[in-house]
Amino acid sequence: MTMLSINTNMGALNASQSSYSANKSMETSMARLSSGKRINSGADDAAGLFLTKRMSTEIQGLNQAVRNAADAQAFLQTAEGSLEEVHTMLLRMRELAVQGSNGTYTTQDRVAIRAEIHDLQSEITRIGTDTTFNNLNMIQGSNSTGITFQLGADNTQTMTVSVASISLQSALSLTLNSGITAAGTVLTSAASMMQYISTIDSAISTISSNRGTYAAAINRLDHAIANMQNVATNLSAAKGRVEDADFAAETSNLARVQVLQQASMAMLAQANASKQNILSLFQ
Repeated sequence: MTMLSINTNMGALNASQSSYSANKSMETSMARLSSGKRINSGADDAAGLFLTKRMSTEIQGLNQAVRNAADAQAFLQTAEGSLEEVHTMLLRMRELAVQGSNGTYTTQDRVAIRAEIHDLQSEITRIGTDTTFNNLNMIQGSNSTGITFQLGADNTQTMTVSVASISLQSALSLTLNSGITAAGTVLTSAASMMQYISTIDSAISTISSNRGTYAAAINRLDHAIANMQNVATNLSAAKGRVEDADFAAETSNLARVQVLQQASMAMLAQANASKQNILSLFQ
């Protein structure tokens, strides 16, 4: 048998508890719908918050690594472009050497040929010294042991490419002086010009090899970028499944708890009014 009591109104307490639960659920749904996220604080899903932050760390690292790889491509393309100009000049120098090897030219003619060769060698030296990327010297030999590019979210995910020097003497076996020699002989005769052709051929081979190395690295970076973008995309999708709000579910829940809140408030009013019937006992 239920006791008549004024101090303890169980109907009002139950209605109040239901109203509190409905109001809390409604506030949660509103927060999720306004932010687009299922997890807005650690209280929403402590384990999920840990997972999403760890995924965010990797995603942001991968996105930066993609930009790093693009910068690495720009660096190598700059170096390869410089070598293209060196290639062009070496081909012209070889053309001049072939011309000077012909017996129809005089010593004075070869002096003029040698002068152009000298200027081309000077420009090769200048390109090797002055070519920079973001104020970094590129092809003067400072990166011959390798320049390292960060291509991942973790500190071990790197790629190293050796950028060789184009020094005339050490790399290309050419001597820059007013006489310009081939095998110790000044380029004043057809024989010395013939010897110089072999020297130029060796230099062209060196530049071709270097350009091939950079081109292969650039192509490799294309694949690295594609792979990192794929990983970042799928990680973002996985993170979204944990963190993002389901708008269909949340709007349905919001409509439900709004009705429950209105009903619980109405029942609370009824429960409070029901105790007024006890006053009739005093009449």
